[in-house]
Amino acid sequence: MQKLTNKEEEVMQILWKLEKAFVKDVLAEITDEQPHYNTLSTIIRNLEEKGYVAYNAFGKTHQYYPIITKEAYRKRFFNTAIDTYFNSSYKNVVSFFAKEEKISVSDLKEIIALIEKNK
Repeated sequence: MQKLTNKEEEVMQILWKLEKAFVKDVLAEITDEQPHYNTLSTIIRNLEEKGYVAYNAFGKTHQYYPIITKEAYRKRFFNTAIDTYFNSSYKNVVSFFAKEEKISVSDLKEIIALIEKNK
């Protein structure tokens, strides 16, 4: 799986939400600075070349759909981030969030309970 740009990730989020969409449908979902239709079409074609989406042709129009699940991408993204920024250590990840006060003691207790339940 090739790495996605921020714009490509934004488009994938929309395609995962819509499941199937024409370029105009994706464009309608973009709330921030809307790209030009042709620019968005190019981003989607790049996603196709990278193996993230496929399409059904209706004449000259294409309806795009994701072929990589959001879960598969999330798993790859997190594994890469953990390997790159936390020396492949989940302990370092949890420690980072605890130091940044992004995770509470009660959250940690819930995580421990989930781990023990899944043993």
